[in-house]
Amino acid sequence: MSFARLKNNRPDLQELAAKANASPSGTTNSKDDRFWYPQRDKAGNGYAVIRFLPGLEEQGKSYWAKYWDHAFKGPTGQWYIEKSLTTIGQQDAIAEANSLLWNSGIESDKDIVRKRKRNLRYVTNVLIISDPANPENEGQIKLYRFGKKIMDKILDTMTPKYPDEKPMDPFDVWDGGDFVIKIKMIDKYPNYDSSVFKSPSPLFDGDEAKLEAVFDKQHVLDEWVNPENFKTYDELKARLNLVLGEKAPRTIKDTISLDTTEEPAPIATLEPVQMQTAEVASSDDEDDIMAHFKSLANED
Repeated sequence: MSFARLKNNRPDLQELAAKANASPSGTTNSKDDRFWYPQRDKAGNGYAVIRFLPGLEEQGKSYWAKYWDHAFKGPTGQWYIEKSLTTIGQQDAIAEANSLLWNSGIESDKDIVRKRKRNLRYVTNVLIISDPANPENEGQIKLYRFGKKIMDKILDTMTPKYPDEKPMDPFDVWDGGDFVIKIKMIDKYPNYDSSVFKSPSPLFDGDEAKLEAVFDKQHVLDEWVNPENFKTYDELKARLNLVLGEKAPRTIKDTISLDTTEEPAPIATLEPVQMQTAEVASSDDEDDIMAHFKSLANED
């Protein structure tokens, strides 16, 4: 889609909100320098300002890619950080193993499932407006991965709950607003509740030459929705075997959904279908936890 077409084909916010709640599809790459993450200081505080960008998808309405993954450390000390085949509607070995454990009725088995649940991820393009911790990032177009907490803020902006609030499309370069990220530690977890969208304002004061230059530098999101970029069931099962230290972990064909849409944490909220939700702590930003996962995995 061209920049000119984008200007004349602004999306319907209700339709976008529905897409956020639809089934995801995609892939992930935890070692990718195209991604940007807000950095926190030693006290756990962080600050940055970004602008969400509309993306390059042909339909002009797919501002983000959406997928599920698993990230946990097995008893071998190995890490399992893999996207889930359930994203594209296929059977997945870890989903099968989790279902079998949960259905055992043993509480210790359920604890294992909680620690290796599915996590919901979103990926989108952003322009870095302000990054005091890493000012060299300012002005760059990066990929930003986030979870349900930040998506909820986006959806609340698109489809506000109160009649005195005007809907805003935060991905619109003319009528959107900058997103101010404010991170603080609460109960040992990074909290993003203070993060807010600024009032609508055109990016670069509406200078179309600058807007088009930014538009053309965006990263294509198709790789997160292309089934060819997923590992096969057998490849994922082999990795799971290695992480668990088993020749063949228990699996079943008929699985139930054991997932969470909360940001990952050492122990995060589990929202299984037809089950009681586990009341456990959750983090506001999955990228802080994902960065921790990556650093630990790289030590193996």
